[in-house]
Amino acid sequence: MSVDFKEFTRKMEKTLEVLQDDFGAVRAGRANARVLDHITVEYYGVDTPVGQVGTIASPDARTLVIQPWDGSLLKKIEKAIQVSDLGINPQNDGRVIRLVFPQLTEERRRDLTKQVKNYGENSKVAVRNIRRDAMDYIKKLKKNGEITEDDQKKAEKDLQELTDKYIKKVDEACAVKEKELMEL
Repeated sequence: MSVDFKEFTRKMEKTLEVLQDDFGAVRAGRANARVLDHITVEYYGVDTPVGQVGTIASPDARTLVIQPWDGSLLKKIEKAIQVSDLGINPQNDGRVIRLVFPQLTEERRRDLTKQVKNYGENSKVAVRNIRRDAMDYIKKLKKNGEITEDDQKKAEKDLQELTDKYIKKVDEACAVKEKELMEL
């Protein structure tokens, strides 16, 4: 009998998706509405993402314009952006909020590269935690007599190969993002 790793593979795949989402929020010198995904404002007593309380447009490569559907949210959105880690000062003209993305300095690129490495490291930890859970599952199967010792050894080897594959994918994703940040 072979051990089924579908659930663990799915979890590792999800870890990669989360990493890509995290990368989407890393500002790379171009205006990208995804940088606002993690910024929320209180709207009728509920913390709501900025993208769900108005329209976000990008009139040019380095500007985002946020037009809330409820004008009373302008100040709240402006404040939320100021206290976020975005590093951009919003311009409020009474109707819309403008975010002008400056060209990245060398120092800012290095900071963003460190942030990317941190996201990558967190993803590797998540993959290793999934491996640990899968190892526990394999040991439980062996203890319950559902698999033989040979099956256990093979399953552990297969699991390590799966883990190595996903760690490599995380490293590759980080390298691509770092290259993107440094070439702008």
